[in-house]
Amino acid sequence: MAKDTDIRPVAASLYLVRIENRVPLKFGPEITTEVTCARVCVTIEDRKGRRAEGWGETPLSVAWVWPGSLSYSERHEALRAFTGEVVGEWIRAGIEPGHPLEVGHEFLERVLPRLLRDFNRRERSGSEPVPWLAALVCASALDLAIHDAYGILHDVPTYETYTDRFLNRDLSHFLEPVAGSGVDFRGRYPDEFLVHPRPDRIPAWHLVGGKDPVTDAELTGDEPDDGYPVLLRDWIRRDGLKCLKVKLRGDDAAWDFDRLVAVGEMAIEEGVAWLSADFNCTVRDPEYVVAILDRLLRERPRIYAMTLYVEQPFPYDLEAARIDVRPVAARKPLFLDESAHDWRMIRLGRELGWSGVALKTCKTQTGAILSLCWARAHGMTLMVQDLTNPMLAQVSHAQLAAHAGTIMGVETNGMQFYPEASRPEAAVHPGLYRRRGGEIDLSTVHGPGFGYRVGEIERMLPEPVLRVAR
Repeated sequence: MAKDTDIRPVAASLYLVRIENRVPLKFGPEITTEVTCARVCVTIEDRKGRRAEGWGETPLSVAWVWPGSLSYSERHEALRAFTGEVVGEWIRAGIEPGHPLEVGHEFLERVLPRLLRDFNRRERSGSEPVPWLAALVCASALDLAIHDAYGILHDVPTYETYTDRFLNRDLSHFLEPVAGSGVDFRGRYPDEFLVHPRPDRIPAWHLVGGKDPVTDAELTGDEPDDGYPVLLRDWIRRDGLKCLKVKLRGDDAAWDFDRLVAVGEMAIEEGVAWLSADFNCTVRDPEYVVAILDRLLRERPRIYAMTLYVEQPFPYDLEAARIDVRPVAARKPLFLDESAHDWRMIRLGRELGWSGVALKTCKTQTGAILSLCWARAHGMTLMVQDLTNPMLAQVSHAQLAAHAGTIMGVETNGMQFYPEASRPEAAVHPGLYRRRGGEIDLSTVHGPGFGYRVGEIERMLPEPVLRVAR
């Protein structure tokens, strides 16, 4: 049943903002030194002709979304080009007006797969195709912008629109429960699965990258002298950190164990409460992770106890690599990340023994909300993980974490790798871009939409690379 509140996107502008890292960031086998952020401004129109603008932003994190043998520059250029195609097609696609969740779901289900196939056939023929995870990231800035604009149009926070007052369809239109689980999505809406009221302060996880120096002995002399910490101990003390996420190699068990012990011992000395272990899809056999965890339990039981969860050790293509992960999940909560494209992949992950889901706004706000609802309804634990989000991307990222009811706060590391990039946004939202007492502070994030308060942010953008209107 149509509602007067239904909208459709009618115009959009795409901006590409390049940011250089202050220190390198290691993703699996690759080391990155820069990122391009896709920022979109969208205009939406409701059935009465009323219009509003909204914003969305996502880092096009090449190494994370598209690990492969091609050069960084070739993959980077393909993602830039495909993002432009997504923005143009979304405006031209003629999707039936609805709530942003309905509009976004229709685009992701019906339009984006075709668009990706056509792009790969036309632009990537004979070369490595753009993967589905990358396609979701390319679509996410516009999807976020539509959700933001909808809240602005109705003068309410976006997270207050996920109810039967605004949605035409309940969750049974989007999701299917596991047979025999007792879960029924009929008559249920996303608001039921969200945290209200949203907390203003949440714990912050600091990323200990594979190239990050933990001790003085690991310093090379090439570290920046820019007033920000370099050594892990200095970060812990400056920001009052309580949660450390440790990047591991996944193909060198001795190094991984020693890294966990080194970080864990420092964490104990400095009063850090929690660790997590991130293998970034490089492990092929559950026994690799089991052996590390069991050795920790025997030799460093306190560090084992501090390890709150393990993140995505195995290849992200769950359908191609149907690994029974129950031996790992029996020891620690095991979270899908790269694999959690949508609720269907989460369902497959649950069948294989995964116990939790790491949500990311970079896989679209629409997908994150629907995945959240499916996972929570089926008793899975949630986390919200970073894509080193700067600028506006950090606002919507923190909003998702605050409303999701995660196992422990949010991963947030943009302030480690390019803190100066977010200076205009930090002038309005200082608590989002510097961690204090081991937390981030969302108290300045308020008002309609995602609460960006864009009009107060003195951000100079480059010329848009694309403008499109219906």
